[in-house]
Amino acid sequence: MISTEVSDLLNSKYLKFNNLNFIELDPICIPHRFTNKQDIEISGFFAAVLAWGQRKTIINKCTELMQKMDNTPFEFIQNAGDKDLKKLENFVHRTFNFVDLMYFIEFFKAHYKQYESFEDAFLIGNNSENNLKENLSNFRKYFFSLEDSPHRTRKHISSPDSNSACKRINMYLRWMVRKDNNGVDFGIWNRLKPAQLVIPCDVHVENIARRLNLTNRPKADWKMAEEITEYLSHLDPEDPSKYDFALFGMGIEKYFGT
Repeated sequence: MISTEVSDLLNSKYLKFNNLNFIELDPICIPHRFTNKQDIEISGFFAAVLAWGQRKTIINKCTELMQKMDNTPFEFIQNAGDKDLKKLENFVHRTFNFVDLMYFIEFFKAHYKQYESFEDAFLIGNNSENNLKENLSNFRKYFFSLEDSPHRTRKHISSPDSNSACKRINMYLRWMVRKDNNGVDFGIWNRLKPAQLVIPCDVHVENIARRLNLTNRPKADWKMAEEITEYLSHLDPEDPSKYDFALFGMGIEKYFGT
């Protein structure tokens, strides 16, 4: 169980960080530039997948990518010809390159021909809406189901099957699924529920969770993410991932001095 002291701390930090001031310096600012649902889904997915490194660099690279897509990612993906796609050939962020980007675009185009929302991608294969681990496993299989999926691109989409913490995918799901009145997360998906979400376990969350005795596992993996989420569900069983704001924020502000 979580002590009253830790509970009060997490709730106070959640309130401190879950507000509009959080958006500007976080990759979630990218989908906040759009109002169309599909634009939010696509730009948000790119922002989450590319959330690797310093936040300022991530935001700059995602801004560059959206500009190359004429700041209309859904329309661009639906209608881009060879000349349009050529504008993307020099885009790279760390190990994510033009080959990966072309496959992502191909997948999005194929998906939206069949479905109105990207939420459906996380509910493929008669998934139980109460088993996120299964959903994420099937999502990755679906994402790479196109005939010409490059092997090199597979490293950009993680899965619980390899015991990955799936930090970036879980962060993306928090953005799309969580509903509150604070204006940070979008809450535009309705079939996946906030109660199902698993904490996005990055280095800040991992370190603060250890200091608060929410986990003692040696490294960030799926089991650690589940363990932390289970503890947090005692504080709010309907919305445990809201405490991502508290754990991440405490890490950013170096709450424990390191």
